[in-house]
Amino acid sequence: MSAQTQRMRALLAGDGLAVAVGSGDALTARLIERAGFDVIWSSSFCISAAYAVPDASLLSMTQYLEATRAMCDATALPVLADCDTGYGNANNVIYAVEQFERAGAAAVCFEDKRFPKDTSLLAGARQELATVEEFVGKIEAAAAARRDPDLVIVARTEALIAGQGQGEALRRGHAYVEAGADAILVHSKATTPDEIVAFIRAWDRPTPLVIIPTAYPSLTEAQIRALGKVKLVIYANQPLRAAVKAQEELLREIKRAGGIHTIEERMVPVTHVFELQGVPRLKENESRFVR
Repeated sequence: MSAQTQRMRALLAGDGLAVAVGSGDALTARLIERAGFDVIWSSSFCISAAYAVPDASLLSMTQYLEATRAMCDATALPVLADCDTGYGNANNVIYAVEQFERAGAAAVCFEDKRFPKDTSLLAGARQELATVEEFVGKIEAAAAARRDPDLVIVARTEALIAGQGQGEALRRGHAYVEAGADAILVHSKATTPDEIVAFIRAWDRPTPLVIIPTAYPSLTEAQIRALGKVKLVIYANQPLRAAVKAQEELLREIKRAGGIHTIEERMVPVTHVFELQGVPRLKENESRFVR
């Protein structure tokens, strides 16, 4: 058992609402920790974006794994690894659980779309679900593969994303709980919270729920707490999107100004980056040990 897996379980079992923020790299994970959030969401969307490729099962499991490992090394927070569809069948899920657990992940999340997937909020995307039987086998395999009994298995249903309705989303959620899922992540692309709120109110199992309100940002944490069944909310990609905007604006200004003489106030000092990198500790060790 690890401190991170125990912490993750405690958050899901507690009375409050834990907040995760999505990251695609170790530096962002460290910033999320310093900002006071509870969990790092090792986001396949953000990691794919860091490679400048679509979030469409194009990267290998190893690429996602190494990004997650770096996040685990950079932060003491629990890391919830977004493992997409499991990179194949149940055998691939077993291998993924073994590898992500060794890398330090406190939780792994698998979604019930068919491989290769399309990202959930892409307009006109191909949203094909695996059969319930196939995905139940994946969740059973994930639960059997973990060495740490506290490693959290999150089953993500995309039934609402695929337009299959509340009944199918609930049916799948119930089946995944029976298969051994420790939490159910239900996702929606609706631009109001109504669809998700209806699911939460209809949820009749003690298994905690996880939501990602990217498409319906009007749903506040206070409102989520009042619903009573959601234990984790994930802000999945906001730091990435903010960083892209800031970098695009800065690069346009450098190009316009013909130099970097107008942009100093838009950036942190390089000394701040040194501090985030752990340079003070490096220099302290150097003074103590380097001969």
